Amino acid sequence: MTTTPVTRPARPRPVRQSFSRPRPRLSCHSAGLAPPLLTLWPRPIARPEGQLASPVRFLQLPGSVALGLVAMAAVAVATRWWLLLVLSAAELGVARALQPPNILLLLMDDMGWGDLGVYGEPSRETPNLDRMAVEGMLFPNFYTANPLCSPSRAALLTGRLPIRSGFYTTNGHARNAYTPQEIVGGIPDSELLLPALLKGAGYASKIVGKWHLGHRPQFHPLKHGFDEWFGSPNCHFGPYDNKARPNIPVYRDQEMVGRFYEEFPINLKTGEANLTQIYLQEALEFIQRQQAAHRPFFLYWAVDATHAPIYASKPFLGTSQRGRYGDAIRELDDSVGRILRLLRDLSIAENTFVFFTSDNGAALISAPRQGGSNGPFLCGKQTTFEGGMREPAIAWWPGHIPAGQVSHQLGSIMDLFTTSLSLAGLEPPRDRAIDGLDLLPAMLQGRLTDRPIFYYRGNTLMAVTLGQYKAHFWTWTNSWEEFKQGIDFCPGQNVSGVTTHSQEEHTKLPLIFHLGRDPGERFPLSVASIEYLDALRRITPVVQQHQEALVPGQPQLNVCNRAVMVSGLYVDCGGSPGLRVC
Repeated sequence: MTTTPVTRPARPRPVRQSFSRPRPRLSCHSAGLAPPLLTLWPRPIARPEGQLASPVRFLQLPGSVALGLVAMAAVAVATRWWLLLVLSAAELGVARALQPPNILLLLMDDMGWGDLGVYGEPSRETPNLDRMAVEGMLFPNFYTANPLCSPSRAALLTGRLPIRSGFYTTNGHARNAYTPQEIVGGIPDSELLLPALLKGAGYASKIVGKWHLGHRPQFHPLKHGFDEWFGSPNCHFGPYDNKARPNIPVYRDQEMVGRFYEEFPINLKTGEANLTQIYLQEALEFIQRQQAAHRPFFLYWAVDATHAPIYASKPFLGTSQRGRYGDAIRELDDSVGRILRLLRDLSIAENTFVFFTSDNGAALISAPRQGGSNGPFLCGKQTTFEGGMREPAIAWWPGHIPAGQVSHQLGSIMDLFTTSLSLAGLEPPRDRAIDGLDLLPAMLQGRLTDRPIFYYRGNTLMAVTLGQYKAHFWTWTNSWEEFKQGIDFCPGQNVSGVTTHSQEEHTKLPLIFHLGRDPGERFPLSVASIEYLDALRRITPVVQQHQEALVPGQPQLNVCNRAVMVSGLYVDCGGSPGLRVC
């Protein structure tokens, strides 16, 4: 089932701007599109200064006839001026309509594909998100770019695979990495982030919540395009002793305003914390302020209540059938409902594009008390099986995205970068590889684009999906050492030869699954079957082309060996200036 094509006229969009050399623009007719509404705007008629719009020559006629003509002329002049006023008002309305839409990205943390009612969660405790899907479009085949927090967030804001931006490590083959306090790397200055580009279309931008692209000041959001920030450079890990390791700071813009477990308490025993309510108020206030200023805005709401340790505010604790994790889900659902309600109350819902998704799959290592559900999919966070990479995704834009639709477009978190630029009338940078796809054709017209989804874990391409077929070149969950310690990324889901605890290479004969028939990746195709050979024939050139063109960025997430750290001296941790530790 694909989306129903939209029959309404295409929404007029502003002229695109280019961030590098200009490229030729197609005319509307050559592109097969309807002419833009802008061409229908009234054009003023040039006349000599002081001349009336409808000059009348009065003849020498009988008085009654002359009076009649004078009256007719007056009516004609008044009518013409009235028409001009009406047309001017219409022109103003079109101009307002041409203001680019507000963009609101709602990014959850470790929320699984199966955590929402609309995706089949049996307790049905997400009425607002379910309603958002009913009013918008559901993407059941939407993927992150990496099964871990930091790299996936870098991918969202750059539109690029994490290996291109340096958000990986070379400390080990296929090793996951993020930005704890020991990591001194972060998002490079050479990367162009979405908020910085949106400034070209006049957007005000704010991030609320978790940044996770580097905790040192030069990596903070305001250094990379955001106008405002309330949140933390890291997750709410802790508490720490503030000696060997401090508690994680919370910032307002460039000023630290407190720390988790101190000024922003989290009760690990009860799970009580008011952070989601604080983040909600930050979002509501920003929206109201930008609407009052009639300025388009980009709001990146990156909350982390569903990342262990799970928290929720007191009114929501104990209210879910799913325990504390469900309490957090219910509070986030309520918050999304309040945000969408505010957009309606301010009469800006039809000019605000909203997209809801998660950074990676549910952390089954913490389940069931501190983790969510990945539905029918295999494994979870940290793995490149479907449970670690496939995400819940809902697009909402009343009056533009047709309601109640399901799109089977293969989507990626990187697409939010390209789609947001398209909404703003901007072109993606042309001086670098951009992996994100513009989803507007899929959302507005039901047009699907054939594209691959690459599954990276650290510096290694583990798998690729093309159409319905997924090929694994490497399989690995986690090491035997970790597994024996009780660390299990796939609890209760052992699939012989697939969920391996040693890194198994399949580059010569990939394991191939048909995800339509086998979404749980339990039954690989026989290598002797015609279906396998046909799928391999399609996938092989796509992967070869990708790998031949790939230029990895300098690794930003390497960890130094503490034994070689020297106080006061810089120690090389992998060849990148961003990785030197004092």
